[in-house]
Amino acid sequence: MSQDLTYEQALDLLDQKLRELEDGDLPLDKALNAVDAARTYLKICEERLEAARRQIEVRAEPAEAPETP
Repeated sequence: MSQDLTYEQALDLLDQKLRELEDGDLPLDKALNAVDAARTYLKICEERLEAARRQIEVRAEPAEAPETP
């Protein structure tokens, strides 16, 4: 399911988990779960950004010049 998230959704969830951790009110087991979830959301964000970067690079490549006889 988490792989179906958009970049924006994953970023929002990552931000939420980081805020929970920063508050410091979580018991240890829930804090560890929040860290794991945050890592997952961070990975999704990185994957989405990398995919976007690849698309930009492909579009930015100059068209091949026609061969001259």
